[in-house]
Amino acid sequence: MNINRITQFHEDPAVVDWWCSHLGGMLTWFNPSRRRAILAIAAVYVGVTSPVQEMARLDDLPVPSDWPGLASLVLALFGILWLTHRTAVNFKYLPATIRRHPQLILHLMYWGTLAVLWVSVPGAGAWRSVLLGIALIFPYLIWRCGYLLLAGQHGRAAGTRFADQLIVLWPAFGGTNTPYGKGLGYLSGLEAKNEEELARSQLAGIKLIILSVCWYIALDAMDRVLYGPGNPVPSMTQLVAQGAQSPAPEAWASLYCELVRRVLHLAANGHKIIGILRLFGFNVFRNTYKPLLAESVLEFWNRYYYYFKEILVAFFFIPTFTRLGGKLRRWPQLRLFAAVFAAAFIGNMYYHLLEFESFLVTGGVLDAIYALRSRFFYCLLLAIGLYVSMARQQTRGGEPQSTDRVARFSRIFGVWTFFSLISIWNVKCSAPFFTRVEFFLGLFGFM
Repeated sequence: MNINRITQFHEDPAVVDWWCSHLGGMLTWFNPSRRRAILAIAAVYVGVTSPVQEMARLDDLPVPSDWPGLASLVLALFGILWLTHRTAVNFKYLPATIRRHPQLILHLMYWGTLAVLWVSVPGAGAWRSVLLGIALIFPYLIWRCGYLLLAGQHGRAAGTRFADQLIVLWPAFGGTNTPYGKGLGYLSGLEAKNEEELARSQLAGIKLIILSVCWYIALDAMDRVLYGPGNPVPSMTQLVAQGAQSPAPEAWASLYCELVRRVLHLAANGHKIIGILRLFGFNVFRNTYKPLLAESVLEFWNRYYYYFKEILVAFFFIPTFTRLGGKLRRWPQLRLFAAVFAAAFIGNMYYHLLEFESFLVTGGVLDAIYALRSRFFYCLLLAIGLYVSMARQQTRGGEPQSTDRVARFSRIFGVWTFFSLISIWNVKCSAPFFTRVEFFLGLFGFM
């Protein structure tokens, strides 16, 4: 039996024909307009229920808790999304400053909201409670609104409906602050236009959902077999907190196991979300695609968390690289380094700073930055690693690398080692920065 035919069943013409012949009526009914309508209605439902659930979770803050306050919050959030859509649709009529810097204006408006909260007196009125709720929820929406403004800037938002934009602005298929599937334009470009394309997309979605279940099972098996008291591999959280006292063999094993675990966790969640999108006819790229087989740092980064990487590229790398084109024309490597640094370091840190919204709304910006102190070093190492990888790729000039198995294994092992080592400063634990440094040095017997 051909294993490739089984694993690639969604590309098998016989399977696609079978799917079309047995579900032809359903595929015809499930046309693009109906698919979008279902997702838009679901988005409205999620947009109403999610803020209510989030306010209940954050009841230790003076957020809206009664029905009038919650209704005002929901309406305000939908109003912001509608205004963002109208801004994108009518982008060419906006003032020149906004047209030149739409992303900067968007983020300054958010920070302006935070500033109003900092200077206003707690309990000043119901308006402050609603504003607090907006500030807590908006980090989830800000990059989605950014993609919408980017579409407006490029003239791709004109003629789009607000109902369709809701599909990606408040997605019912789930996700984090990172917009899986990016903006509506990206989805539309990969949307199934006929029954055969829909069949292929749905079969690919079924495959991803099956893989998602497999990865969840593998994660559970790792937790049961490897981690925990009496198990062979202590957790990274435990070992990093011990610093140089961690036994080197266990520390190295935990480093590599933790990398595999992170990849499986991200793939399991991402496959589920992308699988749902493909069931609805949007045959978009996977969020995670075999990063553990990557042979360079850059290739791993492109495969590991695709849609997070796309945020950094779209909002930090490309703008920096473009604006420095004239100033650093004679220094292309410096221009490349600046763009990589803007994305992998500055953009990466800023994205995660916004995730500390509960600190930000109370004026604890310095507390949030302090909580990210080790990640600063992680992002710096990541930026350097990505730049070196890109520079080496350019130096090769497209020349193929050796396909020898030993050489390939060495490259893959090197990538594993790089990302495992820098993750020491990205592990979520209370260990201070220099304790992590001691753990790192202990791996090589220097402590």
